[in-house]
Amino acid sequence: MSILSNRITSLSVSATLAMAKKSRELKAQGIDIINLSIGEPDFDTPEFIKEAAQKAINDNHTHYTPVPGYQELREAVVTKLKRDNNLNYSVDQIVVSTGAKQAISNVFFSILDPDDEVIVPAPFWVSYTEMIKLAEGTPKVIETSIASNFKITPEQLSNAISPKTKALIFSSPCNPSGSVYSKEELFALAQVIKKHPNIVVISDEIYEHINFSGKHESIAQFEEVKDQIVVINGVSKGFAMTGWRVGVMAATKEIADACIKLQGQTTSGTNSIAQHATIEAFNCDPKENEDLKNMVKVFKERRDLMVGLLNEIPGFDVNVPNGAFYLFPDISHYFGKSDGDSLIKTADDLTMYILNKANVAVVTGAAFGNDQCIRLSYASSNDILIEAVKRIKNALAFLK
Repeated sequence: MSILSNRITSLSVSATLAMAKKSRELKAQGIDIINLSIGEPDFDTPEFIKEAAQKAINDNHTHYTPVPGYQELREAVVTKLKRDNNLNYSVDQIVVSTGAKQAISNVFFSILDPDDEVIVPAPFWVSYTEMIKLAEGTPKVIETSIASNFKITPEQLSNAISPKTKALIFSSPCNPSGSVYSKEELFALAQVIKKHPNIVVISDEIYEHINFSGKHESIAQFEEVKDQIVVINGVSKGFAMTGWRVGVMAATKEIADACIKLQGQTTSGTNSIAQHATIEAFNCDPKENEDLKNMVKVFKERRDLMVGLLNEIPGFDVNVPNGAFYLFPDISHYFGKSDGDSLIKTADDLTMYILNKANVAVVTGAAFGNDQCIRLSYASSNDILIEAVKRIKNALAFLK
Protein backbone atom coordinates (compact mmCIF):
# COMPACT_ATOMS: atom_id res chain seq x y z
CA MET A 1 0.00 0.00 0.00
CA SER A 2 1.39 3.39 -1.05
CA ILE A 3 2.17 6.01 1.56
CA LEU A 4 1.14 8.69 -0.93
CA SER A 5 -2.30 10.27 -1.01
CA ASN A 6 -4.87 9.66 -3.73
CA ARG A 7 -4.71 13.39 -4.35
CA ILE A 8 -1.07 13.28 -5.44
CA THR A 9 -1.15 9.92 -7.22
CA SER A 10 -4.07 11.07 -9.37
CA LEU A 11 -2.32 14.34 -10.26
CA SER A 12 -0.83 14.49 -13.76
CA VAL A 13 2.73 15.66 -14.29
CA SER A 14 2.92 18.92 -16.26
CA ALA A 15 3.53 17.87 -19.86
CA THR A 16 5.47 21.04 -20.64
CA LEU A 17 7.77 20.59 -17.65
CA ALA A 18 8.14 16.87 -18.42
CA MET A 19 9.24 17.59 -21.99
CA ALA A 20 11.64 20.28 -20.80
CA LYS A 21 13.12 17.76 -18.34
CA LYS A 22 13.45 15.13 -21.08
CA SER A 23 15.18 17.67 -23.32
CA ARG A 24 17.69 18.54 -20.61
CA GLU A 25 18.43 14.86 -20.03
CA LEU A 26 19.07 14.24 -23.72
CA LYS A 27 21.26 17.33 -23.94
CA ALA A 28 23.25 16.06 -20.95
CA GLN A 29 23.92 12.89 -22.96
CA GLY A 30 25.47 15.01 -25.70
CA ILE A 31 22.49 14.93 -28.07
CA ASP A 32 21.84 18.16 -29.97
CA ILE A 33 18.25 18.87 -28.92
CA ILE A 34 16.35 21.99 -29.99
CA ASN A 35 13.78 22.77 -27.32
CA LEU A 36 10.57 24.33 -28.63
CA SER A 37 8.59 23.16 -25.60
CA ILE A 38 9.60 25.96 -23.27
CA GLY A 39 7.06 28.59 -22.21
CA GLU A 40 9.27 31.56 -21.48
CA PRO A 41 10.74 34.48 -23.43
CA ASP A 42 14.36 34.05 -24.51
CA PHE A 43 15.06 37.67 -23.51
CA ASP A 44 16.78 38.87 -20.36
CA THR A 45 15.00 40.93 -17.72
CA PRO A 46 15.40 44.66 -18.61
CA GLU A 47 18.21 46.51 -16.85
CA PHE A 48 16.00 49.03 -15.03
CA ILE A 49 14.18 46.16 -13.32
CA LYS A 50 17.40 44.41 -12.31
CA GLU A 51 18.74 47.68 -10.92
CA ALA A 52 15.64 48.00 -8.73
CA ALA A 53 16.29 44.51 -7.36
CA GLN A 54 19.93 45.30 -6.66
CA LYS A 55 18.91 48.48 -4.85
CA ALA A 56 16.40 46.51 -2.77
CA ILE A 57 19.17 44.18 -1.63
CA ASN A 58 21.48 47.09 -0.80
CA ASP A 59 18.64 48.78 1.10
CA ASN A 60 18.15 45.59 3.12
CA HIS A 61 14.62 44.80 1.95
CA THR A 62 15.27 41.22 2.97
CA HIS A 63 12.64 40.57 5.62
CA TYR A 64 9.23 38.92 5.62
CA THR A 65 6.71 40.69 3.41
CA PRO A 66 2.98 41.31 4.01
CA VAL A 67 0.90 38.32 2.89
CA PRO A 68 -0.98 40.21 0.13
CA GLY A 69 2.16 42.01 -1.05
CA TYR A 70 3.86 45.33 -0.37
CA GLN A 71 1.46 48.28 -0.27
CA GLU A 72 3.59 50.06 -2.88
CA LEU A 73 3.37 47.12 -5.27
CA ARG A 74 -0.38 46.76 -4.83
CA GLU A 75 -0.72 50.50 -5.54
CA ALA A 76 1.39 50.01 -8.68
CA VAL A 77 -0.96 47.22 -9.79
CA VAL A 78 -3.97 49.51 -9.26
CA THR A 79 -2.25 52.20 -11.35
CA LYS A 80 -1.32 49.71 -14.07
CA LEU A 81 -4.87 48.35 -14.35
CA LYS A 82 -6.25 51.88 -14.71
CA ARG A 83 -3.54 53.07 -17.12
CA ASP A 84 -3.40 50.02 -19.40
CA ASN A 85 -6.87 48.51 -19.08
CA ASN A 86 -9.15 51.29 -17.79
CA LEU A 87 -10.09 49.08 -14.86
CA ASN A 88 -10.83 50.58 -11.46
CA TYR A 89 -9.73 48.58 -8.43
CA SER A 90 -8.79 49.52 -4.88
CA VAL A 91 -5.62 48.32 -3.17
CA ASP A 92 -7.55 45.93 -0.93
CA GLN A 93 -8.75 44.08 -4.05
CA ILE A 94 -5.19 43.24 -5.13
CA VAL A 95 -3.23 40.16 -4.02
CA VAL A 96 0.40 39.50 -4.92
CA SER A 97 1.41 35.84 -5.16
CA THR A 98 4.39 33.69 -6.04
CA GLY A 99 3.60 33.61 -9.74
CA ALA A 100 0.30 33.83 -11.61
CA LYS A 101 0.13 30.06 -11.14
CA GLN A 102 -0.29 30.46 -7.38
CA ALA A 103 -2.81 33.24 -7.91
CA ILE A 104 -5.02 30.94 -9.99
CA SER A 105 -4.58 28.08 -7.53
CA ASN A 106 -5.55 30.38 -4.65
CA VAL A 107 -8.79 31.28 -6.42
CA PHE A 108 -9.77 27.67 -7.06
CA PHE A 109 -9.08 26.62 -3.48
CA SER A 110 -11.01 29.65 -2.21
CA ILE A 111 -14.20 29.21 -4.28
CA LEU A 112 -14.60 25.50 -5.10
CA ASP A 113 -16.44 22.87 -3.12
CA PRO A 114 -16.50 19.18 -4.07
CA ASP A 115 -18.17 18.56 -7.45
CA ASP A 116 -18.45 22.24 -8.39
CA GLU A 117 -17.95 22.53 -12.15
CA VAL A 118 -15.46 24.85 -13.83
CA ILE A 119 -15.89 25.51 -17.54
CA VAL A 120 -12.55 25.29 -19.36
CA PRO A 121 -12.35 26.10 -23.08
CA ALA A 122 -9.88 23.85 -24.87
CA PRO A 123 -7.10 24.21 -25.67
CA PHE A 124 -6.18 25.32 -22.16
CA TRP A 125 -3.01 25.78 -20.16
CA VAL A 126 -1.99 22.39 -18.81
CA SER A 127 -2.34 23.27 -15.12
CA TYR A 128 -5.94 24.57 -15.18
CA THR A 129 -7.69 21.21 -15.06
CA GLU A 130 -5.25 19.68 -12.58
CA MET A 131 -5.65 22.63 -10.21
CA ILE A 132 -9.43 22.29 -10.43
CA LYS A 133 -9.23 18.61 -9.56
CA LEU A 134 -6.87 19.32 -6.64
CA ALA A 135 -9.48 21.73 -5.30
CA GLU A 136 -12.05 18.92 -5.64
CA GLY A 137 -13.84 20.61 -8.50
CA THR A 138 -14.78 19.10 -11.86
CA PRO A 139 -13.43 20.50 -15.14
CA LYS A 140 -16.05 20.82 -17.88
CA VAL A 141 -14.22 21.21 -21.17
CA ILE A 142 -15.60 23.08 -24.19
CA GLU A 143 -13.89 21.85 -27.35
CA THR A 144 -12.82 24.22 -30.12
CA SER A 145 -10.87 23.77 -33.34
CA ILE A 146 -8.50 25.59 -35.63
CA ALA A 147 -11.51 26.56 -37.77
CA SER A 148 -12.74 28.86 -34.98
CA ASN A 149 -9.23 30.05 -34.11
CA PHE A 150 -9.64 27.98 -30.94
CA LYS A 151 -12.19 30.41 -29.46
CA ILE A 152 -15.54 29.54 -27.91
CA THR A 153 -18.85 31.09 -28.94
CA PRO A 154 -21.53 32.50 -26.62
CA GLU A 155 -23.76 29.57 -27.60
CA GLN A 156 -21.12 27.04 -26.53
CA LEU A 157 -20.68 28.83 -23.23
CA SER A 158 -24.42 29.00 -22.58
CA ASN A 159 -24.86 25.31 -23.37
CA ALA A 160 -22.03 24.35 -21.00
CA ILE A 161 -23.51 26.12 -17.98
CA SER A 162 -25.33 23.86 -15.54
CA PRO A 163 -26.66 24.20 -11.98
CA LYS A 164 -23.25 22.94 -10.82
CA THR A 165 -21.25 25.60 -12.68
CA LYS A 166 -19.16 27.67 -10.27
CA ALA A 167 -16.57 29.20 -12.57
CA LEU A 168 -15.14 29.73 -16.04
CA ILE A 169 -11.41 30.08 -16.71
CA PHE A 170 -9.77 31.14 -19.96
CA SER A 171 -6.70 32.98 -21.18
CA SER A 172 -6.38 35.76 -23.76
CA PRO A 173 -3.85 35.86 -25.34
CA CYS A 174 -4.06 32.11 -24.98
CA ASN A 175 -1.49 29.53 -24.03
CA PRO A 176 -1.23 27.27 -26.08
CA SER A 177 -3.04 28.62 -29.16
CA GLY A 178 -2.00 32.27 -29.15
CA SER A 179 -5.63 33.21 -29.82
CA VAL A 180 -6.79 36.65 -28.71
CA TYR A 181 -10.42 37.52 -27.97
CA SER A 182 -11.59 40.83 -29.41
CA LYS A 183 -13.64 43.35 -27.45
CA GLU A 184 -16.74 42.32 -29.40
CA GLU A 185 -16.17 38.62 -28.68
CA LEU A 186 -15.65 39.27 -24.97
CA PHE A 187 -18.77 41.45 -24.83
CA ALA A 188 -20.81 38.61 -26.34
CA LEU A 189 -19.48 36.20 -23.69
CA ALA A 190 -20.21 38.76 -20.98
CA GLN A 191 -23.87 38.84 -22.05
CA VAL A 192 -24.08 35.13 -21.23
CA ILE A 193 -22.17 35.48 -17.98
CA LYS A 194 -24.33 38.30 -16.59
CA LYS A 195 -27.33 35.98 -16.70
CA HIS A 196 -25.55 33.81 -14.12
CA PRO A 197 -24.37 36.18 -11.36
CA ASN A 198 -23.03 33.37 -9.16
CA ILE A 199 -20.45 32.27 -11.74
CA VAL A 200 -16.87 33.46 -11.18
CA VAL A 201 -14.81 34.16 -14.31
CA ILE A 202 -11.04 33.79 -14.02
CA SER A 203 -9.47 35.83 -16.81
CA ASP A 204 -5.83 34.84 -17.24
CA GLU A 205 -4.13 37.83 -18.87
CA ILE A 206 -0.49 36.93 -18.25
CA TYR A 207 0.33 37.30 -21.99
CA GLU A 208 -1.35 40.72 -22.16
CA HIS A 209 1.64 42.59 -23.57
CA ILE A 210 2.61 39.97 -26.17
CA ASN A 211 -0.24 40.96 -28.41
CA PHE A 212 -0.01 41.62 -32.15
CA SER A 213 -3.61 42.72 -32.67
CA GLY A 214 -3.37 46.11 -31.03
CA LYS A 215 -4.88 46.98 -27.65
CA HIS A 216 -5.38 44.20 -25.12
CA GLU A 217 -8.99 43.72 -24.09
CA SER A 218 -10.09 42.44 -20.68
CA ILE A 219 -13.53 41.00 -19.99
CA ALA A 220 -13.44 42.94 -16.69
CA GLN A 221 -14.07 46.16 -18.65
CA PHE A 222 -17.80 45.37 -18.83
CA GLU A 223 -19.33 46.82 -15.67
CA GLU A 224 -22.31 44.45 -15.68
CA VAL A 225 -19.99 41.50 -15.00
CA LYS A 226 -16.94 43.14 -13.39
CA ASP A 227 -17.77 41.86 -9.91
CA GLN A 228 -17.80 38.31 -11.30
CA ILE A 229 -14.31 38.63 -12.81
CA VAL A 230 -10.96 37.72 -11.30
CA VAL A 231 -8.14 39.24 -13.35
CA ILE A 232 -4.87 37.29 -13.26
CA ASN A 233 -1.67 38.93 -14.45
CA GLY A 234 2.03 39.20 -13.72
CA VAL A 235 5.42 40.11 -15.16
CA SER A 236 6.85 36.76 -16.24
CA LYS A 237 6.00 36.98 -19.95
CA GLY A 238 5.77 40.67 -20.80
CA PHE A 239 8.90 41.65 -18.87
CA ALA A 240 10.88 38.41 -19.26
CA MET A 241 10.76 37.78 -15.50
CA THR A 242 9.81 34.10 -15.39
CA GLY A 243 12.33 33.24 -12.67
CA TRP A 244 11.28 36.10 -10.40
CA ARG A 245 7.95 34.37 -9.65
CA VAL A 246 5.55 37.26 -9.14
CA GLY A 247 1.88 37.12 -10.10
CA VAL A 248 -1.05 39.34 -9.19
CA MET A 249 -4.81 39.11 -9.07
CA ALA A 250 -7.59 41.68 -8.90
CA ALA A 251 -11.00 40.61 -7.65
CA THR A 252 -13.86 41.48 -5.34
CA LYS A 253 -12.74 42.10 -1.79
CA GLU A 254 -14.49 38.89 -0.73
CA ILE A 255 -12.39 36.74 -3.05
CA ALA A 256 -9.22 38.77 -2.42
CA ASP A 257 -9.61 38.33 1.35
CA ALA A 258 -10.18 34.60 0.93
CA CYS A 259 -7.01 34.27 -1.14
CA ILE A 260 -5.02 36.28 1.43
CA LYS A 261 -6.33 33.97 4.17
CA LEU A 262 -5.29 30.88 2.19
CA GLN A 263 -1.90 32.29 1.22
CA GLY A 264 -1.26 33.21 4.85
CA GLN A 265 -1.40 29.52 5.72
CA THR A 266 0.68 28.29 2.77
CA THR A 267 3.47 30.46 1.35
CA SER A 268 2.80 33.81 3.08
CA GLY A 269 4.22 36.87 1.31
CA THR A 270 6.07 36.81 -2.01
CA ASN A 271 9.85 37.31 -2.23
CA SER A 272 10.83 40.81 -1.12
CA ILE A 273 13.47 41.49 -3.78
CA ALA A 274 11.24 40.25 -6.61
CA GLN A 275 8.43 42.50 -5.39
CA HIS A 276 10.63 45.59 -5.51
CA ALA A 277 11.68 44.69 -9.05
CA THR A 278 8.04 44.21 -10.01
CA ILE A 279 7.12 47.67 -8.74
CA GLU A 280 9.42 49.10 -11.41
CA ALA A 281 7.92 46.84 -14.10
CA PHE A 282 4.34 47.85 -13.32
CA ASN A 283 5.21 51.52 -12.97
CA CYS A 284 6.54 51.71 -16.52
CA ASP A 285 4.13 52.54 -19.36
CA PRO A 286 4.27 49.62 -21.83
CA LYS A 287 3.49 51.98 -24.72
CA GLU A 288 6.73 53.85 -23.98
CA ASN A 289 9.02 51.02 -22.89
CA GLU A 290 11.53 50.18 -25.62
CA ASP A 291 12.44 46.75 -24.16
CA LEU A 292 8.84 45.61 -24.30
CA LYS A 293 8.14 47.12 -27.72
CA ASN A 294 11.23 45.46 -29.15
CA MET A 295 10.31 42.07 -27.67
CA VAL A 296 6.81 42.22 -29.16
CA LYS A 297 8.26 43.25 -32.54
CA VAL A 298 10.68 40.32 -32.51
CA PHE A 299 7.99 37.83 -31.48
CA LYS A 300 5.70 39.00 -34.29
CA GLU A 301 8.51 38.57 -36.81
CA ARG A 302 9.18 35.08 -35.47
CA ARG A 303 5.50 34.20 -35.64
CA ASP A 304 5.39 35.18 -39.29
CA LEU A 305 8.58 33.24 -39.97
CA MET A 306 7.29 30.10 -38.26
CA VAL A 307 3.85 30.23 -39.89
CA GLY A 308 5.53 30.44 -43.28
CA LEU A 309 7.92 27.58 -42.53
CA LEU A 310 5.28 25.27 -41.04
CA ASN A 311 2.96 25.89 -43.98
CA GLU A 312 5.63 24.27 -46.15
CA ILE A 313 5.28 20.98 -44.24
CA PRO A 314 2.66 18.75 -45.89
CA GLY A 315 -0.17 17.95 -43.50
CA PHE A 316 0.39 20.83 -41.08
CA ASP A 317 -2.72 23.00 -40.68
CA VAL A 318 -1.56 26.29 -39.15
CA ASN A 319 -3.56 29.37 -38.21
CA VAL A 320 -2.09 32.81 -37.53
CA PRO A 321 -2.44 33.64 -33.81
CA ASN A 322 -2.48 37.22 -32.57
CA GLY A 323 -0.60 36.82 -29.31
CA ALA A 324 1.71 34.91 -26.97
CA PHE A 325 4.63 33.02 -28.59
CA TYR A 326 3.20 29.66 -29.57
CA LEU A 327 1.81 27.94 -32.63
CA PHE A 328 -0.73 25.15 -32.26
CA PRO A 329 -0.95 23.36 -35.63
CA ASP A 330 -3.40 20.54 -36.34
CA ILE A 331 -1.23 17.51 -37.21
CA SER A 332 -3.93 14.84 -37.41
CA HIS A 333 -2.92 14.27 -41.06
CA TYR A 334 -0.12 12.07 -39.74
CA PHE A 335 -2.30 9.75 -37.69
CA GLY A 336 -2.08 6.22 -39.07
CA LYS A 337 1.22 6.87 -40.85
CA SER A 338 4.47 5.02 -40.22
CA ASP A 339 8.14 5.13 -41.14
CA GLY A 340 8.36 1.35 -40.86
CA ASP A 341 9.43 1.46 -37.22
CA SER A 342 7.08 3.93 -35.57
CA LEU A 343 3.30 4.07 -36.08
CA ILE A 344 1.73 7.44 -35.35
CA LYS A 345 -1.63 7.01 -33.67
CA THR A 346 -1.82 10.17 -31.55
CA ALA A 347 -0.32 13.61 -31.01
CA ASP A 348 1.69 12.04 -28.17
CA ASP A 349 3.20 9.60 -30.66
CA LEU A 350 4.10 12.39 -33.06
CA THR A 351 5.82 14.49 -30.40
CA MET A 352 7.97 11.52 -29.38
CA TYR A 353 8.70 10.74 -33.03
CA ILE A 354 9.82 14.34 -33.59
CA LEU A 355 11.95 14.24 -30.43
CA ASN A 356 13.62 10.94 -31.34
CA LYS A 357 13.97 11.39 -35.10
CA ALA A 358 14.37 15.16 -35.44
CA ASN A 359 15.90 15.97 -32.03
CA VAL A 360 13.31 18.70 -31.54
CA ALA A 361 11.17 18.95 -28.39
CA VAL A 362 7.55 20.03 -28.82
CA VAL A 363 4.49 19.38 -26.61
CA THR A 364 1.50 17.20 -27.37
CA GLY A 365 -1.79 19.01 -27.76
CA ALA A 366 -3.44 16.33 -25.64
CA ALA A 367 -1.91 18.00 -22.57
CA PHE A 368 -3.83 21.15 -23.50
CA GLY A 369 -7.13 19.39 -24.17
CA ASN A 370 -6.82 19.00 -27.95
CA ASP A 371 -5.36 15.71 -29.16
CA GLN A 372 -5.30 16.79 -32.81
CA CYS A 373 -2.52 19.35 -32.33
CA ILE A 374 0.97 19.98 -31.02
CA ARG A 375 2.38 23.13 -29.44
CA LEU A 376 5.58 24.78 -30.63
CA SER A 377 7.13 27.76 -28.87
CA TYR A 378 8.92 30.31 -31.04
CA ALA A 379 10.76 31.89 -28.11
CA SER A 380 14.11 31.15 -29.81
CA SER A 381 16.33 32.85 -32.37
CA ASN A 382 15.49 32.79 -36.09
CA ASP A 383 18.42 30.49 -36.82
CA ILE A 384 17.26 27.97 -34.23
CA LEU A 385 13.66 28.11 -35.45
CA ILE A 386 14.70 27.60 -39.08
CA GLU A 387 16.87 24.63 -38.16
CA ALA A 388 14.14 23.12 -35.96
CA VAL A 389 11.48 23.24 -38.69
CA LYS A 390 13.97 21.86 -41.22
CA ARG A 391 14.61 18.87 -38.94
CA ILE A 392 10.89 18.33 -38.35
CA LYS A 393 10.09 18.52 -42.07
CA ASN A 394 12.84 16.04 -42.94
CA ALA A 395 11.75 13.58 -40.25
CA LEU A 396 8.07 13.72 -41.19
CA ALA A 397 8.90 13.01 -44.82
CA PHE A 398 9.60 9.38 -43.79
CA LEU A 399 6.03 8.90 -42.56
CA LYS A 400 3.91 7.22 -45.24
